[in-house]
Amino acid sequence: EEIQRETAYPDGKVEKVLKNGCHLIFFPNGTWKKVGSDGKTITITFFNGDVKQIMPDQTVIYYYADAKTTHTTYSNGLEVLQFSNGQIEKHYPDGKKEITFPDQTIKNLFTDGQEESIFPDGTIVRVQRDGSKTIEFNNGQRELHTSQFKRREYPDGTVKTVYVNGQQETKYVSGRIRIKDKDGNIIMDTKL
Repeated sequence: EEIQRETAYPDGKVEKVLKNGCHLIFFPNGTWKKVGSDGKTITITFFNGDVKQIMPDQTVIYYYADAKTTHTTYSNGLEVLQFSNGQIEKHYPDGKKEITFPDQTIKNLFTDGQEESIFPDGTIVRVQRDGSKTIEFNNGQRELHTSQFKRREYPDGTVKTVYVNGQQETKYVSGRIRIKDKDGNIIMDTKL
């Protein structure tokens, strides 16, 4: 671009005004700033390779050169971090966070302390504030983990529960109930 005016300041800063209306400001430490002809688009390239862009809508895009990470802050408060390994984090203004991992697993962290993970195979894991966990498998099975037991529910209606003491209880859709002790010995079986 053709330079319209160039000014050197005593502190070592140099400002160039281009004919297209852009301003370029060069600082002694190697950092430089470009103000677009609209006066609203600003790009600062820091001496360490970091780049900060301010867009006309006040979106701020900051690229961290060493970490190869981009942090975008939108005017509505949404923040998006993109990491070099492909991980993307979205931080919403209400405090919710959504993390997409390189394997495309999505983890949602809610403001009330609950978590939800959606795996590429369709499995969904929900963790409550009390630590209890619900797992929904893509084959229709469902598991519930609490501090007292682990329970698996099968699509046919069968429910198998394993208690912390090791005792197992299986309830079949037919009404049959089978209970085993911690060593696997049958202590009750109601064959109907």
